[in-house]
Amino acid sequence: MQVSLENTANLERRITVSLPVERFEGVVGKRLQEIGRSATIKGFRRGKVPAKVIEQRFGAQVRNEAYGELIRESLGEAIAQENLRVAGTPEVKPESTGEAGEIRYSATFEVVPDFGKVDPSQLKIVRATSSIGDADIDGMIETLRQQRRTWDAVERAAEPGDLVTVETFATTSAGRYPAEGSDRGATVLGSNAMYPELESQLAGMSAGEEREVDITFPANWRVAELANQAAKVTLKVTKVSVANLPAVDEAFVKSFGIKSGKVDQFRQEVRSNLERELKGNLMQRLRAEVAEKLVAAHSSVELPPRLIQAEARQMAAAAEQQARQQGQPNAKFEADPFLPAARNRVAAGLLVGEVARQNNLKLEPARLNETLQLIASTYEDPSQVIELYRNDPNLMSSLRGRVMEEQVIDWIAERAEATEKAMSFAELMRPVP
Repeated sequence: MQVSLENTANLERRITVSLPVERFEGVVGKRLQEIGRSATIKGFRRGKVPAKVIEQRFGAQVRNEAYGELIRESLGEAIAQENLRVAGTPEVKPESTGEAGEIRYSATFEVVPDFGKVDPSQLKIVRATSSIGDADIDGMIETLRQQRRTWDAVERAAEPGDLVTVETFATTSAGRYPAEGSDRGATVLGSNAMYPELESQLAGMSAGEEREVDITFPANWRVAELANQAAKVTLKVTKVSVANLPAVDEAFVKSFGIKSGKVDQFRQEVRSNLERELKGNLMQRLRAEVAEKLVAAHSSVELPPRLIQAEARQMAAAAEQQARQQGQPNAKFEADPFLPAARNRVAAGLLVGEVARQNNLKLEPARLNETLQLIASTYEDPSQVIELYRNDPNLMSSLRGRVMEEQVIDWIAERAEATEKAMSFAELMRPVP
């Protein structure tokens, strides 16, 4: 194998690899022989299929797979030979050589920048701490009661906390929406599930009562015909219902899979779930804190531009998907506004990897297994989830990456100058701004 290397930019390299075609043909021949020993083709006995038939049936597929494998293997060898640390996915292109008996290709990629010695002891971080108390368990049980509530119709004016069923239509200078009939919906007063200026008008209204409201819809309103339009909205209440919360009794407890129906056991299960959430949130905050301080400490280091662009495009795509799930089917986001956040993500990822490399940190199997057990414990059949992960290389690869990142973050935090900040569980669980 012949390898040549070019510096095409500060952090970009192009490597050209030439391979004897015999290496490729050897792989193809070996695979075809393996297929020939096990292939079942009508008209031939197992293991007795002529090589020509095997070639005709499987040759194209085998050659395609073998070529891809050869590229991956030889590129890995070339990168190791040149002592390069690749950032991102190489762009591979076949090269024409004009020489028989040779396979040649080039790969263009960016490399990890030189961060110098990354010293965690120079970082000053704030580490959040919290614990689960009885009040947190009481609050979660109350939330679960709210989720299981039923509604009883009442003959009175709507009050905060009531479920109000309502029919609406809007009239603008362009016409009526909907053109005929009304939109039907329901909202719990105080939840702001409905547009707040409309929901606030429902308080004090009774079933059968109708009211007109003048409002201007926001520019991003989900109904395109009403977006940024001044309108007269007609509201008609059809039903007012009051919540009926279930008692925390044996039947309620059993509905959550606690066969004994004992409240004490239910509370312990709720505590375990909250502690799992707490652990995950503490790690998320610690990861964000360490990443922020790491990136700030190495802000002058040039980063791979193509890697940042790719990350920004992924973030834009994720934002589009989220917007569409929230009822904005035509949402479109450009990558440029995400570039600053993408740069921070790329820098944090590279720096965490650099800390692991410089300190020879390896994935701890016990920690990987503990995390897998924790994930599985949230499902009805944990053993089935564990088996799913064990048999899916992509799932396990993603899990290994996550656990390794958390392991490195903990390693950095243990050596940084840390100040603890005690927070209540409720405060901790609020989204980080």
